[in-house]
Amino acid sequence: MQFGYFAMPSHPPERGLKAGHDWDLQVLRWLDELGFAEAWIGEHHTAPWEPHPAPDLLIAQALLQTKRLRIGPGGFLLPYHHPAELANRVAMLDHLSEGRLMFGVAASGLPSDWAMFQVDGMSGVNREMTREALDIILRMWSDEPSFSFKGKYWNVEKPETMYGFLKPHIKPLQRPHPPIGVAGLSKNSDTLKMAGEHGFLPLSLNLNPGYVSTHWDAVMQGAQRTGRTPKRSDWRLVREVFVAETDEEAWRLSVGGMMGRMMREYFLPLLGNFGFLDYLKHDPSVPDSDVTPEYCARHNWLVGSPTTVAEKLERVYRDVGGFGAMLVFGFDYGENPSAWQNSLRLIAEEVAPRVAHLTGD
Repeated sequence: MQFGYFAMPSHPPERGLKAGHDWDLQVLRWLDELGFAEAWIGEHHTAPWEPHPAPDLLIAQALLQTKRLRIGPGGFLLPYHHPAELANRVAMLDHLSEGRLMFGVAASGLPSDWAMFQVDGMSGVNREMTREALDIILRMWSDEPSFSFKGKYWNVEKPETMYGFLKPHIKPLQRPHPPIGVAGLSKNSDTLKMAGEHGFLPLSLNLNPGYVSTHWDAVMQGAQRTGRTPKRSDWRLVREVFVAETDEEAWRLSVGGMMGRMMREYFLPLLGNFGFLDYLKHDPSVPDSDVTPEYCARHNWLVGSPTTVAEKLERVYRDVGGFGAMLVFGFDYGENPSAWQNSLRLIAEEVAPRVAHLTGD
């Protein structure tokens, strides 16, 4: 099993934008030093707890400060970007990465972002725009010399050569393109069906294993449409993970630290407003009021000593039928950086060897 990182990125609202950005850079340096395989950086525009609107700014800096870590947006919110411009920007970033870039895409799920950009997410327009934008981006990166695309949401021209020397010429370093990842949250996720259709990397966000197992069903449904055979080793699961020398210390530093605060003040209320708290319950009869950080730590988080976390991770692996990579959900421990650094170190040095036999194959 490989280990990676998924950062929304999350920071408490009082954290300055640059201070939060600097924390993310520090964590990415630690991940690189510890041998983590990859990191994904989210994009949001109207969430003070998720304050990064341009993941490529962080990625460009991080690529200069790391050596091996593969990094990518997790993902660009495609309804809010012109696909031809984003195709060129991502291709350029791939060259700057010297082939370490991944390209994550998402449809956007925050109603406040929909409102800012006037996208009707309630009726699924955001998902339609994501599919259309991605189709255009892939055509821009193809060897197709020219085309004229008139879509429902965008019109794009890939022009023929003008005056003998002006022409579209920017393509990714990795051919035909960087690995593409697609994040999914809801049961039977439509975006994960798209991942299955195209052979993209599916990323399942942090939910109860019973619901996450439906995500692989969605990938399979999408793959059947195009005759593909998806590999579970490509499947990434995002999970809250905190490791310390003892179970008691891990509980204190997670539930009693920034993980607990962020969940209590932001993430659980957010999921509650979306009607998604059921996705965190081990039993549907559990009242919404019982879904607290403590409840999540007992039933969903991977918290404890290295031995405990490895055992919990193996249970999740068996419950969902296998996957290839665990992505640690990122939190801002700027007030206690050594605790987060030590947790990442224990994951890399003590948890990973214990679960190396879990490959997803």
